[in-house]
Amino acid sequence: MAKLSYTRDELMASHDYAKPHEAVGYKLHGGLLADGTYVSPRVLNRWPAVKAWQRELTAKGWPLIDATVQLLKRGNYPNIPQEKFLLAHGVGQSLWNSLTITGVIEARGRALCDLQAPDFQAIIEDDISQTCTGHLHKGLLYAHGADEGGDPDEPEYGAHDQMWYAARDLCFGKDRYPLPEIPESIGRPDTGRLMPQLPAGFEQLILLLMNVLMIEVRAESFFAFCCEIMRDPEAFPERRGDAAKAAEMVERIRTDEAIHVGYLQTTISEMRSFTFKSVDGGTVKGKDLIDPIWEGMVHWHSVTQADFSREQTREAIKAGLANAPEGAKLFSEFDALEKEKQAA
Repeated sequence: MAKLSYTRDELMASHDYAKPHEAVGYKLHGGLLADGTYVSPRVLNRWPAVKAWQRELTAKGWPLIDATVQLLKRGNYPNIPQEKFLLAHGVGQSLWNSLTITGVIEARGRALCDLQAPDFQAIIEDDISQTCTGHLHKGLLYAHGADEGGDPDEPEYGAHDQMWYAARDLCFGKDRYPLPEIPESIGRPDTGRLMPQLPAGFEQLILLLMNVLMIEVRAESFFAFCCEIMRDPEAFPERRGDAAKAAEMVERIRTDEAIHVGYLQTTISEMRSFTFKSVDGGTVKGKDLIDPIWEGMVHWHSVTQADFSREQTREAIKAGLANAPEGAKLFSEFDALEKEKQAA
């Protein structure tokens, strides 16, 4: 029988690495096996645990919710032809900004290390001791935060924030452009109580988990975009070797993020199967509680936020081209590449 109960120490355990993980002056988390394969930190038992919880759930007839890029309704903006056009005309700040902002946002994820997650058993009738949900406060959230912004217990190792900076520096060189303005949040804003049947603290955590899962789904689309542009032989011609290394760095971040998608997808899927205790003394089926909120979360991230982000980025690129020779003509050509891609 598969192991379904884990201690915090077990969920935080890492593999034995043959080589440290370092790049362009950054000392980073994770490590390399003897054959050079990169292995994420803290996944020695996390991955086996998540996969076991997933099998247990599906064996009971409950499917995993979709957590793939198929949820997204918009492609990356700018698209690959547009990004290549910008780079060919010496306008790399849009991509530089995206890589930098991603690193800063990742650093904020360290807050999960400090999150005092409540024990959901208090509001769930089912026994959750052998579920992913039952282990959120036993190291899963802390490990996620440590992956994103660094483990407070090991401050000498950089995490995803510095890995994104390393990828950026490999492509452009250090300090190529000034630091951009960083958005306050990339998650769905608070719109008031959505699950009044539950105590507010539990509702807030469920919404946080949904928000973070959709951010991870959006990130997967950005990973694919970055790897494609960084490996394109026509992009970064003077730094081709370094750009290829940058793509490898993004792939390592991508490897790390997979466990985040895995445990969040599992948790939300499990919650659909549970029976929750409501604040009025009654009960509510998890599916009835979770599904409409998840649907709204998906729409906000895949449509509302995507459209808003596109307009902001488009205006920034337009402003950046305004001072270039024939800037208006360049911007018109840039815009046309989006329409050509959509028509293809």
